[in-house]
Amino acid sequence: MTDQANPDARRHRRRRIRQRPGFTVMTDDSSRPVRLPRRQILPNFDKPMLAIVLLLLIIGALMVFSATWDWSNQTYGSAAGFFVEEHLRNVIVSVIALLIFAIVDYRFWKRFAVWLLFFTIVSLVAVRIFGEDIFGARRSFTGGRLQPGELAEFTIVFYLAAWLGSHNARVRSFFYGLVPFALIVGVIAYLIVLQPDLSSAAIVVLTAGVMFFVAGANVLHIGAVGASALTLGLIVLQSWQYAQDRIANFLVGLTDITLTDYHTLQAITAFVRGGWFGVGVGQSQQKFGALPAPHTDSIFAIIGEELGVMGAAVVVALYIAFAIRGFQTARLAKDNFGALLCVGFTAWVIIQALLNIAVMTGVVPSTGVPLPFISFGGSSLLVVMIGVGLMLSVHRIATRRKPASERRSDIANFDRSWRHRRARLSRAGNRPGAAPSRG
Repeated sequence: MTDQANPDARRHRRRRIRQRPGFTVMTDDSSRPVRLPRRQILPNFDKPMLAIVLLLLIIGALMVFSATWDWSNQTYGSAAGFFVEEHLRNVIVSVIALLIFAIVDYRFWKRFAVWLLFFTIVSLVAVRIFGEDIFGARRSFTGGRLQPGELAEFTIVFYLAAWLGSHNARVRSFFYGLVPFALIVGVIAYLIVLQPDLSSAAIVVLTAGVMFFVAGANVLHIGAVGASALTLGLIVLQSWQYAQDRIANFLVGLTDITLTDYHTLQAITAFVRGGWFGVGVGQSQQKFGALPAPHTDSIFAIIGEELGVMGAAVVVALYIAFAIRGFQTARLAKDNFGALLCVGFTAWVIIQALLNIAVMTGVVPSTGVPLPFISFGGSSLLVVMIGVGLMLSVHRIATRRKPASERRSDIANFDRSWRHRRARLSRAGNRPGAAPSRG
């Protein structure tokens, strides 16, 4: 029987043609193009997180240019020389790294965790032997651009996420949980202290402690680690005169702000000059020799002077938004590794920001901690942006739509190990958007 004699056959044929994308379907009296489905290059990106990071980068670029134009004019012969040749290059490289790590499935990198830890330890040892002496410390290579201490902060997050999130991790055990944790963190922190770099060592210990707690460690074990770290910290402080001087100046400054250390006094002066709304972008006076490192460690004081208390409050609000979004992504994660990555990198960024802001406002003794996304830096900006890229990858994987067969496989292979470890972060199957677990 021909199509002309069978209207049902013709209608069935038209329906099959319409289902084929990329063709123009001809009917009796009209033609209708069927478009190819659009393929998104970067699907399911966490747009709020990207917006937060972009705003912080823009503020950082503006402040770095403002803090360096005079010095750049004297050194490079143009006001934008340093900004273009150094800071923009670092930002572009870091953004590219962020996109690469956001596009690639974060679980792909887990296999390199042990090698990254080994490389970091070797780098920390090498910098003690071949590093450059800058301001009495040996912390970096190539003129301060590459700092193994910054890599160590990233590595401790990545390695602990891989280890604590694995199926056979026994976090609550003394011998299989606390002892290896203390050994790994202790070795990294000790090598950083030898540089000496007490602030980076403190960041490593604090970030690792947050991850250990969230992974479900015994509270008594965490207390023991905290007490041991505090005791060792006090012993280390007795070994370096410069650290004792900073603490002495800080304690004196609590009663008379004019007697505090020079760095803190100049930072507070910048905030006083800025008032509520600032003196205007580019109008800072403290950056002309009075405030040490105005484009790196002291950049928050420049923000306070030029943008005022309101501008500084906007920066603080952005970090709070970053923390909220980071922990939300951790709850969305499909597996323990992804959840701990988000918790670790979020805690790392917030601890750095809190320390920098606390130093600039005289709340804690003076330390050299950059302000994430804003301070000028090569390795510091790069590792932070890679961390954000991994968080974006966790969000992308957690929110993408999967075929039914793949979703069934996820349910069948659901990781139940956190149930027995009593993790303080909800299990993957109980997070919004995750595959439900079987009871």
